[in-house]
Amino acid sequence: MTDVALSLSTADLDALVAEAARFGHRVVVAGADADALAPRIAAAKPEVVIAAASAPHLSARLVAACDAHGVRLVVVGDASRERRFAASLGVVDPVPGPATWTLLAPGYALGAAPPVDVPRPDIPAAPSSAPPPEPVGPLVGAAGAPPSTRGAVVAVWGPHGAPGRTSLAISLAGELAAVGHTVALADADTHAAAIAPSLGLLDEAPGFAAACRLASTGSLDNAELDRVASTHRDGFRVLTGIGRPARWPELTAERVAGVLDAVRGWAGITVVDVAASLEQDEELRSDVAAPRRNAATLEALRRADRVVAVGAADAIGLARLLRGHSELLEHVAPEAVSVVVTKVRASAVGLDPGGQVRATLERFGGFAPRQLVPWDPAAFDAALLSGRSLAGAAPRSPARAAIRKLAVDLARDVGLAPRGKSG
Repeated sequence: MTDVALSLSTADLDALVAEAARFGHRVVVAGADADALAPRIAAAKPEVVIAAASAPHLSARLVAACDAHGVRLVVVGDASRERRFAASLGVVDPVPGPATWTLLAPGYALGAAPPVDVPRPDIPAAPSSAPPPEPVGPLVGAAGAPPSTRGAVVAVWGPHGAPGRTSLAISLAGELAAVGHTVALADADTHAAAIAPSLGLLDEAPGFAAACRLASTGSLDNAELDRVASTHRDGFRVLTGIGRPARWPELTAERVAGVLDAVRGWAGITVVDVAASLEQDEELRSDVAAPRRNAATLEALRRADRVVAVGAADAIGLARLLRGHSELLEHVAPEAVSVVVTKVRASAVGLDPGGQVRATLERFGGFAPRQLVPWDPAAFDAALLSGRSLAGAAPRSPARAAIRKLAVDLARDVGLAPRGKSG
């Protein structure tokens, strides 16, 4: 017997509840309001939720609840407006109605693969007119390697303590776009996503989570990425992060991997802002199927062509960077990591702040920073106030000049040819 939750019109609810036992199902929770049904999913523990592809029977809260608790969601919708509504919530596979128990027949709506034509050995296969796939070159800009034919991924990571991960990620995206590259900015932070509010973008329907859902169904392509992404006036596309941290189970390692594979064919370079935590949730190791909150960060770091490790130039920030850097190297090759120190100022570390920072990292960590970003709170405040990158909000900022140099270096590292001069 299958435990089912229903979010349908009153007429459909009455019909399905009356016939549930005859079809071998049990309705554990039912209603016509998806937002009211969503918080009851955890306690009711249904195996399947059947919902109509219209408001109020389907909502972002219900979709998130199903994702969080591993509940299969069957969305019923025929009309184009119903399919568009479902797609706006990241549901790309609604099934045709009406809402009956035949939807749960084996192989009908529970994710069965479409039929595949299997060639018979006694019948020769028809020749294909499609050209053979072209080989893809190396993705990492190693010395002497030809430029990649696909896009690159740069992850921006930093330890706890607000060293400026999000600000740097946004500014890098702005600088790369300013020199003519096709750029995407993605927020994969499962603890404190901040790109959307930093850029003044709405995050009721987070683009990165929607892309993850599309990737899980194998339907994420350039057209879908265009649909779920926002376009920023500084010239780059944005996949906004989850507005509520409780939605982190939607960003599984497999889904994040699917999104990062897809964006390589969509943008020349994708900058991914990730969370600080690198713990692998050892307490969940007994359940191999359990989601892990830091899986999105770890998967993004492992799949990135370059990782920018960000630390703040003060006693606490440098100590956290030194400890976090050694932990980061457990997941990323040292040659793929570029260390950037932000908020560099004499008032925090003494005379010759750049020299002090370099000496500290070389002495206690055995590595040198690739770039030092000077303390410029007025420029970053202006960027936050206007919802822009430094390139758009404070073009003459010394911090902007340092980040612009870093962006040029990273583009060269991943094999992107120069596209002109930034302003």
